[in-house]
Amino acid sequence: MRSAEDRRRMGWGATRLVPALMLAATLAPAAAFAQAGAAQSGAPVEITYLALDAPRPRPSTELTPPPKDVGLAGARLALADNATTGRFTGQEFKLDEAVGADAAAVTAAFKARLAAGARNFVTDLPPPLLLALADLPEAKGATLIDATSTDDALRGADCRRNVLHMLPSRAMLADALMQYLVVKNWRHIMLVQGKDADDALYAAAIRHAAKKFQVGIVADKPWSFNAAAQQADTGHFQVNTEVSNLTQGISYDVLVVADEADNFGDQLGYRSFLPRPVVGTQGLTPSAWSPMFDEMGSRQLQLRFLALAKRMMTDRDYGAWLAVRAFGEAATRTASADPAAMAAFLHGPDFTVAGYKGPPFSIRPWDGQLRQPVLLADDRSLVSISPQPGFLHQFYETDTLGTDKPETTCHMS
Repeated sequence: MRSAEDRRRMGWGATRLVPALMLAATLAPAAAFAQAGAAQSGAPVEITYLALDAPRPRPSTELTPPPKDVGLAGARLALADNATTGRFTGQEFKLDEAVGADAAAVTAAFKARLAAGARNFVTDLPPPLLLALADLPEAKGATLIDATSTDDALRGADCRRNVLHMLPSRAMLADALMQYLVVKNWRHIMLVQGKDADDALYAAAIRHAAKKFQVGIVADKPWSFNAAAQQADTGHFQVNTEVSNLTQGISYDVLVVADEADNFGDQLGYRSFLPRPVVGTQGLTPSAWSPMFDEMGSRQLQLRFLALAKRMMTDRDYGAWLAVRAFGEAATRTASADPAAMAAFLHGPDFTVAGYKGPPFSIRPWDGQLRQPVLLADDRSLVSISPQPGFLHQFYETDTLGTDKPETTCHMS
């Protein structure tokens, strides 16, 4: 766990000071623009939450159904937080919720909002659909803040000038994990990859991060066993045998799993031939947010979300909360409801947003990615926070996570 001295060295601040700093970060711009805000015409700041209500795979180990308002609940909490600031600035904030059952419905809703003058969008969409909307001629002048995708290509070759990203990319998540393994001197890993396309993307990020931080992949294997097909005959004993056989005869420090859909990753713990920790998409997991995180004033956000949604905040909720708060911060700091002025500020060097994980976050100008620390936690405890001590950067320590400017393949027009 990072010590208090480490946090002071990195400028993250002691835990007891952060709530005051967060409050100051919220009230200072509000006070600065209160007079200007009071003189405004009263036009509300309109934000559209655009989402695809696609069915998501249910892991076999899940005991409760996933909440139906994942992501949207975070946006609703951020609207309430924006309204708090708006009482100081004389600004009003509105959230238009547009959730489509399929790509055609989402596209129609997007075009209808654009025709009505909407320009501020928070999106919960798969990458292909997000790109299709961003490239529409009528989307010129709109800002789409991607609240939920971790896709590296959206920050790379497929980046768009009018799209910003709130959650850490897969590259950031993988780098955060590899840094921790280096600190622990666990430099030999076995990688197990699932069958889904997203599993391949996660595994690719792990391979890149391992090479970047000089962590050796001593074995790289696909997961081909279908536990459900033999459940009636052999139950979990067959799973035990398959995992043991898969990991037998290999010397490694950590078992890294790439299983974003939770198809098999939860079955690896305690079943490997050697007693080794499981990390990656299951076990010790790098993430933007965790219910186990209660440092740096985050408990305030956790409790507010719990009171609103009657459940704990997820990564997608946190990403949506950040996105709506980003628009709110842009409106406050520019003392304007003009989407063009807000977009210019979001892309400018002065934009920051408080994320309850240390100092306010800024946006990388080369790929539209929000800078932020990454949490490392299991389902019971916060284990660490990356960047890890000793991984330094010329400008921002958080830029040791993910694709730095010299390596980017993003070329925004």
